[in-house]
Amino acid sequence: MIENPWFYAVAIPAVILTGISKAGLGIAGGIAVPILALAISPIQAAAVMLPILLVMDVVSVYLYRKEWSREHLRIIMPAGVLGTLIGWATFSYLDEHSLRVILGLIALGFVMQSWLNKLPPDPTPRIRKGFFWGTISGVTSFVAHSGGPPLYVYLLPLRLPKPVHVGTTVIFFAVVNALKIIPYFTLGLFDRTNLTTAAALMPVVPVGIVLGIWIQRKLSTLWFFRLAYILLFCTGAKLLYDGLFY
Repeated sequence: MIENPWFYAVAIPAVILTGISKAGLGIAGGIAVPILALAISPIQAAAVMLPILLVMDVVSVYLYRKEWSREHLRIIMPAGVLGTLIGWATFSYLDEHSLRVILGLIALGFVMQSWLNKLPPDPTPRIRKGFFWGTISGVTSFVAHSGGPPLYVYLLPLRLPKPVHVGTTVIFFAVVNALKIIPYFTLGLFDRTNLTTAAALMPVVPVGIVLGIWIQRKLSTLWFFRLAYILLFCTGAKLLYDGLFY
């Protein structure tokens, strides 16, 4: 098990934020690996987080099993599967720093455009847009569990009802995360140290999930989306900073 105290100082808040995302906002989860990468390598951070994400996915899928958009998942789910396969095939060739810069720019650019232009809600399914961003989300999720920013470029302008927005995100990433299990084994990422460390962090999971449920129920729809954009902006800024300076 990882014994560095500094790792747990950043890992516990990262797991709580991820739990909040899974059960409440469906947007902040991608920040976990960048936070953990402050203490360990990004690749090891991704390996530690995957078992935790899988446990969270089981709970979140149960909570939102009746509240998700079949119409939009038909577009983004096949793309997410394709992106996961691409991420697996190209894993050894991907530059983590460049990927973070690209993700950060995507997130910041989208948020700034939405704030400056005040993009109106657009509930119409866009097959090409959804498939493109779903594929990019699958790739970036495989490498660093940071599939959120690309996916939200498609989802946020839809202004789906809060539970449907979260439920659609939960189902998408539950499938994508499950698809990572065999590839992570074949790449040697699930060693004893990483799995033991993930198990040690599991008791923190319920804290984040309970907080996420509470937040989702208490926030008005207006503030739900305002906070979603703020968190996406912070995630993008963190990814860009890490890509440029780490």
